[in-house]
Formats: sequence, structure tokens, C-alpha cells
Amino acid sequence: MQASASESTASDSTAPEIRVAVDLIVLTLRDGALSVLLIQREDEPHRGAWALPGGFVRHGEDLDGAAYRVLADEASLGSGAVHLEQVRTFGTPGRDPRGHVVSVAFMALGADLPDPERGEDVADARWWSLADLADVTLAFDHAAVLEVAIERARSKLEYTTLAVTFLPGEFTVSQLRGVYESVWGRPLDAGNFHRKATRTEGFLVELDRHAAPTGGRPARLYRAGTGTRLVPPLLRISE
Repeated sequence: MQASASESTASDSTAPEIRVAVDLIVLTLRDGALSVLLIQREDEPHRGAWALPGGFVRHGEDLDGAAYRVLADEASLGSGAVHLEQVRTFGTPGRDPRGHVVSVAFMALGADLPDPERGEDVADARWWSLADLADVTLAFDHAAVLEVAIERARSKLEYTTLAVTFLPGEFTVSQLRGVYESVWGRPLDAGNFHRKATRTEGFLVELDRHAAPTGGRPARLYRAGTGTRLVPPLLRISE
């Protein structure tokens, strides 16, 4: 039976307020290791715990705008420094002790990102390699959020050109292979990878110069091509 207008109004007035937030999984390579930016919370809840940068969406603010604001405030990064994309929405009741908070997780990838400057209401901020997080308990449900984002990054390296976002404008195939090895967490055959990467249409553009010599034969430099998809894909299980 359909509820009356008065019943509907009463029900709406007693419904808990739902707040919307954004959480940022900022990834880069530091000393060859896939690393994530974490902040140490200065306020409750979870005061002193490490967490992903994030914040509530303000009135009149869209989601991308909120994500870029958090990047600037808590990660000291401008909009041009990273590739930003939505990963997933997390809204399980009880995930935040302050109330019913629905969070949109964004993945931000960049090359050689700088050390963060501590923002307001943040006790500390620094990069953590994934290996160093084994014994760290993250605030809220951020361990699960981070896990989802890492798997998204690993998967997207298989069928998109996303790997180049971890690199400077000009790079060698060896550096590109290093991205895949760091993100996937395992070594790849150098010859196999070189053939696949250089023969994939739209992935790389060969340049007429070489990297600075490091003792052996100078490596050819490349830049990112105009493609966004890898056809055929570079599958993890095929190496």
C-alpha cells in the first residue's frame, strides 16, 4: 500500500543524514617501489592513525572539485600533477563513527611526486611503500579502499596505457618495464616486454635520441603515444 504524504514526510524527517566524502589513493614510484601517500590524523576519530587523504564534499562542490581540493590541501599537489579517476563508492553503514558517510574513492597517479607538505588538521604526511604497510592499521575502512585501488591500477596496466603516467615525458623501455614490475610486484622478461611494448600500436613513440649512457650501450628514448588502450593487452599471467 502506498504511504501517505504525512507518513512519507515523517519517515524522511527521522532518516539519518548521509554525508558524502572523497578519499584519495595517491600512487607514485619512490626508489622503484610503488608507494601511497598517507596522512596521520590529528583529530578524532582515529586520532594518531594513518589514513588516506580525504574530506567531506562541500555545498555546491562537485566530486572532482572536492578531490582536487583534497590533493592541494593534504597532498600539496596541483591538478596537473596527476592522472585522476574514480575507483569505487564505499557506503557501508558504520564505516565512519561520525555517522553515515558515503565516500567516493579516487585514484591519483603521477610521476616522481614530491614529498607532501603537512596540511591543516594533519599531524604528519608521507609516502609509504606498500611493503612497509604490512604492519600498519589504517583508519576507517581505508585498508579495503586501498586494496581495491591497487588492484584497479594493476588491472588497468594490462589493457590501457596508464603505466606512462608514472614516468617523465621521455623514458626508456627499461623504465617502462620497471613500472610494470613495481605495480605488478614481479619481474618480467626484458626481451619479451620490449617486443610487446614497442609493437603495440599507439603505446609508444620512438625518439631520435638516447638516454645518458650508464656504462653500456645508450638506451633509446620514447614518449607516450596517443593511444589509450593496449591491443593486444599486456597480461600479467602471460609473462
